[in-house]
Amino acid sequence: MTAPVKFLLVDDLDANLIALEGLLKREGLELLKAGSGREALELLLVHDIALAFLDVQMPEMGGFELAEIMRSTERTRNVPIIFLTAGVVDQEHRFRGFETGAVDFLPKPIDSQVLLNKAAVFFDLARQRQELQESRLRLLQANDQLARSNAELEKADRSKDEFLAMLAHELRNPLAPLRNAAMTLRKPDIDRQHHERVVSMIERQVGNLSHMIEDLLDVSRITQGKIELRCQPVELQPVLQSAALTVAASCKAAGQELRVNLPSEPVFLDADSTRLEQIVGNLLTNASRYSGELSRIELSSETAGTPEKPEVIIRVTDNGRGIDPELLPRIFGLFVQGSRTIDRSNEGLGIGLTVVHRLVQLHGGTIDAHSEGIGKGAEFIIRLPRLVSQQPEEAAPVILDADEPAALRILIVDDNCDSADSMGMLLEIEGHVTRVAHGAEEALELANEFRPQVVLLDIGLPGMDGYEVARHLRKREATEDAFLIAVTGYGTEEDRARTKAAGFDEHLVKPADLGLLRKWLEAQGKLRLAGV
Repeated sequence: MTAPVKFLLVDDLDANLIALEGLLKREGLELLKAGSGREALELLLVHDIALAFLDVQMPEMGGFELAEIMRSTERTRNVPIIFLTAGVVDQEHRFRGFETGAVDFLPKPIDSQVLLNKAAVFFDLARQRQELQESRLRLLQANDQLARSNAELEKADRSKDEFLAMLAHELRNPLAPLRNAAMTLRKPDIDRQHHERVVSMIERQVGNLSHMIEDLLDVSRITQGKIELRCQPVELQPVLQSAALTVAASCKAAGQELRVNLPSEPVFLDADSTRLEQIVGNLLTNASRYSGELSRIELSSETAGTPEKPEVIIRVTDNGRGIDPELLPRIFGLFVQGSRTIDRSNEGLGIGLTVVHRLVQLHGGTIDAHSEGIGKGAEFIIRLPRLVSQQPEEAAPVILDADEPAALRILIVDDNCDSADSMGMLLEIEGHVTRVAHGAEEALELANEFRPQVVLLDIGLPGMDGYEVARHLRKREATEDAFLIAVTGYGTEEDRARTKAAGFDEHLVKPADLGLLRKWLEAQGKLRLAGV
């Protein structure tokens, strides 16, 4: 809101002040009145005056003396003055008045139209000055904001470049051991011990790659607001124990002590158990990654809150590297990490905490990071809403007579030959009969002849995509009852709904979770034996 323009009226007679006020009164103008030169000076020290009307003849301090004081003071030097006088304005008075900085003389009785015209000029000038000052202030603020935005963009650009360089480094890291493992497995005289070590190495490096890819996908979903939870009543303790198991081996290998302290009484949450395990697993992985040998990592939980707002607190604590105080306020930002060493050993992508933070928020909780500084360890505290005395519903078990699953006829469709062929070999080793197709037309022809009971179908096929192939399979007598599994790199709720609509029974995100696949195949094998 624009401040009012202020005029100063100075006259020792109240009647004159009231008359001036009546004449000059208008919207946006504030009239300040003074009955003496001393009162006028007090007002001039407090207010920014756009125009002063001074009576020439006043006791103690006349208008000329007041004007001289105004011109000798920095604050009031440039205030325009119009003298009001009831006497004769001779040449000497005019000369003295203009010498003190007057812009005009008005004789009494005052011509109201002349007064209003002159006042309007200075009112408009004051308004223009205000608008210029406001425009200047807005321009300065805009320049400051632009400078800050440019600095933030430059910082973001540097972070992006650093991240892309680091991502290339991290993605290349597993390739060397995988290539070495492949060459080792080609050796005809490899013994069982070396074979087991190579297999473990492959599994470990593939797991690292999968973890990085999942983090990248999660960040993409977070920035697009596409992460969705599948919440249901979940018991907390098994989820935390499972998360601890995911890092137990790496902690042991690094000579770290992992402690888990959980409440003896069951604690239940309305949560997505997979995402909850991911939250805690990421924090434990970070704790292990940023702690050295012989360090201690602790996972604990406790109930808290009030009967009206029950909570559970989950803590992940370590006595490792700690967090720089400058980094702590933005620790959950995207691509934020501590100082990066040249070898970047075990530092990860710097996006795990961003994923954790968002997942905790989606669960209606909060997460805080604490550290006393470098070398003094760190603690992450999660607070989540807790269910009171509510256990998850257990599905009634399906009891089948068959103890062992049957071998299945499985058709694998993928235009990536290595992916399809390797999956076929793996499933044949596990006792199934497989056929492989690398295109849609080939898959449909083979399906009529092979009559598969299970189809692993890649969505991103050239030409006819996996959705269309699935629709064709559902219309054919040979495959209308087949168990169709979509194999894709996309795993959002929209993607799953689309595969379901196309006729798929399950949705498998690349790289395929072999444990989950085996579970589905085992269930299908038992159903076939039971004649279901």
